[in-house]
This record gives sequence, C-alpha cells and structure tokens, in this order.
Amino acid sequence: MKNPILLFDGVCNLCNESVQFIIRKDKKGKIRFASLQSEFANQQLKQFDLEHEKLETLVLIKNGKAYLRSDAALEVLRNLGGVWSLCYVFKIIPSFIRDAVYSWIAKNRYRWFGKQDECMVPTQELRERFLG
Repeated sequence: MKNPILLFDGVCNLCNESVQFIIRKDKKGKIRFASLQSEFANQQLKQFDLEHEKLETLVLIKNGKAYLRSDAALEVLRNLGGVWSLCYVFKIIPSFIRDAVYSWIAKNRYRWFGKQDECMVPTQELRERFLG
C-alpha cells in the first residue's frame, strides 16, 4: 500500500482523539487507519514480528517500515506537512528519552483519558480511510 497506515488502540480515548486530530489536519487524506484490535492490523504486524497484545504504542507503517512510539508520532506529524512537520525537529532528542516519555504516557493513557468499550466506528465519508 502506498499510503502510510496508522495502527492505533481502538478503545483508547487518547488514541481516538489523536486519530480525529490527524483526520482534521491531513487535508489530502493520505494517512489510512486501522485499530490494533483488527485482523488487518494483526496481519500487518506479523510482517514485522510484532504482536498487538504486547504493544502500547501507535504503529505507523510507511514505505515497508514500521515506526513505533515517538518515531511513529513524529513521522505522522511530518506527514501532515505545514507547521506540523516542524515538530520533526524533536528527532534530535535521543530516542531513549523520547520513548521513555511516550511509554510513560502510554502506560497511563486509560487512567488519564479513559477507555471505550469498543472501537470507534468511522462515519460513512471516512470509511474509505479505515482498513480492516
């Protein structure tokens, strides 16, 4: 697939809000989405020897590579273009520092932002951007 695919936790409120933010900012509709709980995501993750049960991260699949944690978030922002691509400057911070902050937020996301009982259902006009 030529478009980047973002795999996200479909029951996480923070993740769902992040997806809504990306949809609003991705004016060209390049980025595609799938919940980590979907069979589609499971198939994609197997290509990279990843299992969704063990992941507490967004996964961006782009150009045959899987980006995790802060690398995934920075790549998404870079793909949005405009002022958002300037956030890619944070790539200069060593990944062990960026990922420590990312992991701390990921571990607390349900407590801070809540959790849904089921994955979000995209609207009819957005359905083509959601896979699986």
